[in-house]
Amino acid sequence: MFSLAIIGRPNVGKSTLFNRLAGKKLAIVDDTPGVTRDWREAEGHLFDRTMRIIDTAGLEENFDDSIQGRMRRQTEAALAQADAILFVIDGREGLTPMDQHFAGFLRRQKKPIILAVNKCENQKTSISGVGEAYALGFGEPIPISAEHGVGMEDLYHALSPHFPDEDEEEEALAEDNENFDNIDVIEGDEDFEFEQEEDDPERPIKIAIVGRPNVGKSTLLNAIVQDERVMTGPEAGITRDAITVDWQYEGRKFKLVDTAGMRRKSRVQDNIERMSVDDTLRAIRLAQVVILVLDGNAIFEKQDLQIAEHIIDEGRALVVAVNKWDCVEDRTDAREELEHKFETSLAQTKDVPYATISALNGKNIDKVLYKALQTYDVWNKRVPTGRLNRWLAMMESRNPAPLVAGRQNRMKYIAQIKTRPPTFALWVSRPDKLPAAYKRYIINGLRKDYDIPGVPIRLLVRRSKNPYA
Repeated sequence: MFSLAIIGRPNVGKSTLFNRLAGKKLAIVDDTPGVTRDWREAEGHLFDRTMRIIDTAGLEENFDDSIQGRMRRQTEAALAQADAILFVIDGREGLTPMDQHFAGFLRRQKKPIILAVNKCENQKTSISGVGEAYALGFGEPIPISAEHGVGMEDLYHALSPHFPDEDEEEEALAEDNENFDNIDVIEGDEDFEFEQEEDDPERPIKIAIVGRPNVGKSTLLNAIVQDERVMTGPEAGITRDAITVDWQYEGRKFKLVDTAGMRRKSRVQDNIERMSVDDTLRAIRLAQVVILVLDGNAIFEKQDLQIAEHIIDEGRALVVAVNKWDCVEDRTDAREELEHKFETSLAQTKDVPYATISALNGKNIDKVLYKALQTYDVWNKRVPTGRLNRWLAMMESRNPAPLVAGRQNRMKYIAQIKTRPPTFALWVSRPDKLPAAYKRYIINGLRKDYDIPGVPIRLLVRRSKNPYA
């Protein structure tokens, strides 16, 4: 697929243009210069053309290990991935010395360069900026407004000579339909098996890496792909956008998503951080497996537990990676504390898989990936309906539900109606009188007898049909 890198100094509107081409708000946009720090990519569309678009950090004149220097290195890495470069300048401010300096840098890349002058929705305020852009020597500048969609047709014609003859198309991951309004028709049918698309090994597994700030999420992603793909450092809050990286492990394709750290809501006051947290929540919602990274020296703080509960509420498969394990002094106590927290604070999801790792030193990274694959398989678990109903009769005979007005509250029928996560419908005589403790009894029995550890199990309790009605 044709790749286009969007390049320019900070705050010229690169991320706004990225979102315009992607057709959705993937990159965080704010008036503060330097919001984007890592390069990110997505599938974009410009009329009938599909392309891979790359949003980059603003080009900075820094070559040290400061944040600006690391941003520059990330942008240079993005350039290496691109087939063409879209150089963006600000039409309101006109040509600046920094634009001229980086134009010289881009000429040395030996790649097609298209010059776009952004923020040209008002011709009077931008006409001088467009005129100054000719001095860069990149041919005729294209006046656009990424925010208002102005100039997209001219941009299309400028890019057309650089498009390949045929574009590859990537298959989009279809979201599961969770409308269960019409499931009562299956009650009593022991031959029922729900129809769901089989897992396609060619379709990548989406894994989001989440956690509090500075626990090592970006370092873990770099350790997995064995490349400095995202920027890391001792400063908390370096990652702002959710960054997606395609990768393969043991022949299986993955989409790894590095996310911004999530602090407690009361501590999030900056508008950019608030958008970063929203981006992380979206990444969790779209993921299939979520790796929650903990700091081995501060295991399962209150915010860690809130993040874990949110992952479980979203129905995602959860794997815990306890990072910085090489810095933990008393590992026996730390492991006991971890298992105690699992038992007491995450009791609704039994046996969540975890691994102790050192992302910085690359220790036990394979173990995390292995557990992620195992958990993904459990998340897709199916149980035949006939077996389930024989099992339900056994569970009811062992421990009947409490009586309702002196009469039995009978368990009539059970069926699995969905995977991802495993979801079961249970028909009973009086669902409104079935205690929460009995529902937990059924869920725990399903988890134990059908080997469904570490993933959420959903149970929908329905009223059974009255045979005399």
